[in-house]
Amino acid sequence: MGDDVGTIPCALVVMGVSGSGKSTIAERLAQRLRWTYEDGDRFHPASNVAKMSAGQPLTDEDRWPWLRAIADEIDRVCKAGEHAVIACSALKRTYRDVLVHGRTDVRIIYLEGTEPLIAKRLAERKGHFMPPGLLASQFKTLEPPDSRENPVTVSIDAPVDAIVDNIIGQLGLSPDDGQSTGRVRA
Repeated sequence: MGDDVGTIPCALVVMGVSGSGKSTIAERLAQRLRWTYEDGDRFHPASNVAKMSAGQPLTDEDRWPWLRAIADEIDRVCKAGEHAVIACSALKRTYRDVLVHGRTDVRIIYLEGTEPLIAKRLAERKGHFMPPGLLASQFKTLEPPDSRENPVTVSIDAPVDAIVDNIIGQLGLSPDDGQSTGRVRA
């Protein structure tokens, strides 16, 4: 399971509040590493999407099946010897514990940004099921990862390629790491 320091992770979970750039950064990171990209939103049951589209925040009870589905995908990828980058809000430590569940070959990438910056981005975004009005509830829920989770923390107040370079550098990876299919599933 990749217990050695410097071992290439089998999965990277790119986390942050809605509008922090999870999908954009995760997809670009996966492209650069030639790993598979997965959008965690696709694992939401229809009832969760309907609730969020109606402007209602999800409860923990709503989230558990979603998080378990993503954790199952991480386990599948790792067991198959593949590599994936997954965009997932993972706002609370308990959520990340479900996703990582003690694995040392899964790393958390935290996209850190201020509420005003993210609110501006959300106001400019079209066609997403997360309305800007839920941003305050996301920040209220957010528990930034701490050192016990060994996260990679990057500021989102930079161009996409600079953010991706920062992540790759902090992980000690190169674009030649990993032996993935390079497929992208959104």
